[in-house]
Amino acid sequence: MTPQQTRQRKPGRARRAIIAGAVALTFSAGGATAWALDRFVVQHVEIADVSAYEASQTGSSVGGSGGAAVTTDTSYVSDSSNISISTVTTGSGDNTVTYYVADVVLDDATTLQSAFANDSYGENITETTSAIAEANNAVFAINGDYYGFRDTGIVIRNGVVFRDEGARQGLAFYRDGTVKVYDETTTTAGQLVAEGVWNTLSFGPSLLDNGAVAEGIEDVEVDTNFGNHSIQGEQPRTAVGIIDDNHLVFVVVDGRSPGYSTGVTMTGLADIMQGLGATTAYNIDGGGSSTMYFNGGLVNNPLGENRERGTSDIHYIAQ
Repeated sequence: MTPQQTRQRKPGRARRAIIAGAVALTFSAGGATAWALDRFVVQHVEIADVSAYEASQTGSSVGGSGGAAVTTDTSYVSDSSNISISTVTTGSGDNTVTYYVADVVLDDATTLQSAFANDSYGENITETTSAIAEANNAVFAINGDYYGFRDTGIVIRNGVVFRDEGARQGLAFYRDGTVKVYDETTTTAGQLVAEGVWNTLSFGPSLLDNGAVAEGIEDVEVDTNFGNHSIQGEQPRTAVGIIDDNHLVFVVVDGRSPGYSTGVTMTGLADIMQGLGATTAYNIDGGGSSTMYFNGGLVNNPLGENRERGTSDIHYIAQ
């Protein structure tokens, strides 16, 4: 499998226009429409230069992976990380499912970094995964949790606290290489950082519990606010699994394209992660957001059209 090298156009402006139209039709003219546009369309930049802000908070900037590296169409090996990309296709006809697996071994857990769209933190700020990856010299990236769609959830990125509003089941990446599912409502962002948390994701649900498929995952609602879309049914998906300390597996499932890939249910995603040897696995933002980037281009085929949707954030490994 050779990742596609063609750069994709950014759909953010068109997407905002579609959302704006839908909101305008949903609400009557006046205060409700203005509120909805402000909440779901208008960008609200709280921190305009995240890179500088993170450096000021931690005393150092987040750097690249460093050292000599060998890159092929499906692998990357450096002093700090080993990445192997593979493609899996199952089924046939309209039941075909295609997904992409990145097996990642890190020398240092902090090699896995996070970046925001436009290097800015706030609501409704989006760029494509590829654009954010290129801006951060990433060799590998996946879409994040789309934190900017909601105003709840604990957001810790590269060791810095950006939001402390616990609301759901989160995932915490620690500096020592461990990764844990946790209840956001029972702790604080400050406590997590003190315990060594480097990055968090706030989406879910957790897919595996000690290697077994978690119960009730087909009924989980990530958000209940206006504009939320169901995460149930056969959908494009993104997930991260933990095989061991500093040994992760990332999966992106393409979907909504009968004959190429229909997508999978939440249970189907859990089964994939279990089959890859993960003991813990966590669902991230999916649908049109599901994107894997490697070595300068798209690995997967978003929505069967090679068309990326803008997102708030990525997790990546720099070259």
